[in-house]
Amino acid sequence: MIIVNSPGTGAPFYASLTHVSWFGFSLADLVFPSFLFAMGNAMAFSIPKFKNGDSKIFWKKTIKRSLLIFLIGYLLYWFPFFEFDQENALVLKPISQTRIMGVLQRIAICYFVVAVLVYYFKRKTIAIIAVATLIIYWILLYLLGETGRELEMATNGVTWLDQKILGEAHMYKKDRIVFDPEGILSTLPSIVNVICGYLAGVLIRKHEKTHRTVAELLVIGVMLIGLSLFWNEFLPFSKKLWTSSFTLYTVGIDLCIIGFLIFIIELKNIKFGTYFFTVFGKNPLFIYLFSELFFISLCLIHTPSGERVFDWLSQHVFQNIYSGSFGALLTALFIMGVCWLLGWILDKNKIYIKL
Repeated sequence: MIIVNSPGTGAPFYASLTHVSWFGFSLADLVFPSFLFAMGNAMAFSIPKFKNGDSKIFWKKTIKRSLLIFLIGYLLYWFPFFEFDQENALVLKPISQTRIMGVLQRIAICYFVVAVLVYYFKRKTIAIIAVATLIIYWILLYLLGETGRELEMATNGVTWLDQKILGEAHMYKKDRIVFDPEGILSTLPSIVNVICGYLAGVLIRKHEKTHRTVAELLVIGVMLIGLSLFWNEFLPFSKKLWTSSFTLYTVGIDLCIIGFLIFIIELKNIKFGTYFFTVFGKNPLFIYLFSELFFISLCLIHTPSGERVFDWLSQHVFQNIYSGSFGALLTALFIMGVCWLLGWILDKNKIYIKL
């Protein structure tokens, strides 16, 4: 996610590490769905412990965590909170222009909804809700969108609902038009990614880390990929719209990935290099926030010549090491490396920041 969010300048970035403009699929498009899937997978191990306790404790923790994640996401898009007006005076950025939805906001909503589902409903009911959600979202796209142009950026149901409820001033403004890729309506199918992660976690808990578990995860994953490819013919993959076919496709891939990881790491006991990734996993939210603030700060600070520090690093340091797309990748890897170093320091000092 850090690499995708902080590509260097001075040369085009690799297409596989760049989100597709509308229809299609790239490696970058798999990142956010996988984050949601992993969150759901973790919930299979954390939520059940609340079921035998006081429901007030569950609601308190769930509401508190959801609100804090949503608020942090909102403040992140408001950062750095101040700006210079026409008279070069420092003023508070107007709240009337801040973006309301976003990555962390979607994570907060998905966490809250799925936590409640897991706490109150049986697995079979949750699975039915997931299927129904994908079908209902497909229908809503055509009911709310402009006839004949239901899947276009300016005329789809997601855009329409966000404009009605949020207003363009509170939406994402850095695309071709004002359109929020983490909109209200498109959050519905993203909830299914979390549900499927949870159901995968239940399967892993039930059969433990065995060859049977790996086989079931891989078989189900391949089946969902096949079904999604068929669905793609009628409802194209679109990360920005988070189409139902896209949801199914990413879930299928994630099931295969987690099955493969269990086979390699747990069954074959090949753990070389895994510590690098667990450093991120031990403080994921804090490291993600730091990466965003670090990147934004480098873009806000300017050199004496007036160039952004981030552009200077990318074009005068990393592009000199290796020009072109790989130089842009080196810049992103540098940002990721700084974030990893922070995570490593926290881990060595046994500091784990959670909500």
